[in-house]
Amino acid sequence: MKALLNFWENHNFWASWLVLAIGMVIILLWAGWRVGFDALQWVALIVTTVVVAGIAAWIISWEEDGD
Repeated sequence: MKALLNFWENHNFWASWLVLAIGMVIILLWAGWRVGFDALQWVALIVTTVVVAGIAAWIISWEEDGD
């Protein structure tokens, strides 16, 4: 647990990106499970979701830079 807290303190941007990406992909899988996407469509959606999570983490980090 101490290693996770240390990672969060030292790499706040990457940790935020990871947490957001995992949560958003879980929601994506839950919401789109019965839609009938092909494998390539799932890969494209997951990659796009991870990129959007990274952009969101980057925007969140702007507020930290202002202090």
